[in-house]
Amino acid sequence: MAEQTEQEWAGSVDQVVLGATKAEGGTRSCSYRIGGGKTLPFLGPLPEGVRQPLIAFELCDDLHSWPQVVRQYVGDLAASPEEWARTAENEYGADLVRLYLTSTRKRGFSDFAGAGTTVKAVLGATCLPLIIEGSNEPEIDSEVFQACGEAGQGERLLLGTAEANRYRSIAAAALAYGHAVIAQSPIDINLAKQLNILLRETGLPHDRIVIDPYTGALGYGFEYTYSVIERIRYAALKGDSDLGMPMISSAFDSLNVKEVRDAEPSEKDEAAVQWEFAAAFAAAIAGAEIVCVRHPLTVALLKKAFAAMGSAPCGPAGGEGAWQ
Repeated sequence: MAEQTEQEWAGSVDQVVLGATKAEGGTRSCSYRIGGGKTLPFLGPLPEGVRQPLIAFELCDDLHSWPQVVRQYVGDLAASPEEWARTAENEYGADLVRLYLTSTRKRGFSDFAGAGTTVKAVLGATCLPLIIEGSNEPEIDSEVFQACGEAGQGERLLLGTAEANRYRSIAAAALAYGHAVIAQSPIDINLAKQLNILLRETGLPHDRIVIDPYTGALGYGFEYTYSVIERIRYAALKGDSDLGMPMISSAFDSLNVKEVRDAEPSEKDEAAVQWEFAAAFAAAIAGAEIVCVRHPLTVALLKKAFAAMGSAPCGPAGGEGAWQ
């Protein structure tokens, strides 16, 4: 590990617990503590029981909007979110699974019970802590997040995504069923702070909010994201409690950039992985506690890179993760 910095900071990053083991009332094989940092990333030890950065593998229940390079690589596996999630845990080596309920984003969607059933099926297929991405349509947010929250009650899900113009429904579901929330703002530190304040005004505490500053793909705005992640981390370490939450980063556009789309067929997977890796690794260096990827081969590459940086996997939070 890198030598510890001499810098002493006035503040720190709050800890958020994701997932609940049987002893905690859930069914996960582990729970994770994220956050807790008291200095810049990879500079000094983390609090006991904290493991980061974590890698979340993203999958979906409807492939209509999913990157073609991933659909081609995973083949028929993608037809079953449950099998895809099980493979992410047992073969890809992911730390978490992030399920996008892309079916809810189709015009006229109304099968809210079906969304809850999908969440339950994925929870039954993998023992990893789960991140759920529901609707991005304000008109149906309440029903979608109600169904997702209820389906995962007791599991300490991370629900996404709250935005400034649509956060009350997701906050209500998180409060009702004991989950945490992703707060996403458009690459702006002031808007990130404002959204955190709005979420807290609903009654959601600090330790159930994870910041998503929005991540552009490398060469397509990522430099702005990197700067904002750094600024959020600096603000937290300087004592700004409204920005003192852990962060999650997903450069989901990485697999749709021209350089990946136009790559030769024999080089398409390599291009996709390198493009995705570059954004995820840099986001972790800047301060993201969770990075998300969609190509299966990116997971192992990131783990190797994090190990080389001296990020020792001290293990999950185990049975110590009750909400405070």
